[in-house]
Amino acid sequence: MEYSLSTQIIALAGVCQALQLVQQVARGADISKDNLTTMLNSVAVLNADEPLQIYGNQSTNLLAGLTLIVDQLGDKPQKDVELTRYIVGVLALERKLNKTSANMNKLASKLQQLERQLQHFSITDDNMLANLADIYSDCISSLGGRIQIYGQPELLKQTAVQHKVRALLLAAIRSAVLWRQAGGSRLNFIFKRRKLVAQAQQMLSHLPTPGL
Repeated sequence: MEYSLSTQIIALAGVCQALQLVQQVARGADISKDNLTTMLNSVAVLNADEPLQIYGNQSTNLLAGLTLIVDQLGDKPQKDVELTRYIVGVLALERKLNKTSANMNKLASKLQQLERQLQHFSITDDNMLANLADIYSDCISSLGGRIQIYGQPELLKQTAVQHKVRALLLAAIRSAVLWRQAGGSRLNFIFKRRKLVAQAQQMLSHLPTPGL
């Protein structure tokens, strides 16, 4: 995978977009079905020729994530502290995963099975969401350092909601893997913040205006 700022931005947009969906699901907010499908499908794309292929080959599929990068890392005074906490947590979990070859091998095997199942089921099917959630619990949660999810307590007790949240956390981890492969690190947030924002803004400027 190429070590480039544009690849880092694509990956970081994926992390942000998946975690925004986690927030929305946990709060009972309406979510974009397209964004949900994009993020869940990204988990099963294991051998992409280009980074954008992981997200359906369309920059527009990452519009929400790119916008979040500008909002979270830019000069806007109001930051979403909860989202930042989730991002930091996911990047930390991915680092643990990367250092645990047994979990990495188990994850790769399960994702290959998932790829085959997608020939018969839609990624947003309840069975597939349950499978994704199981993969997350099996390969990621077992590493320790679980991410505390905030939202409506009565919603978070529901099995279907738990499945969706874990499936989206797995999607965030998948994007975090791409972020690391592209040379992304915690230091990038400190020393390359402005470059990341400028790259995200450039990508956003090339996207078609909605409704036109």
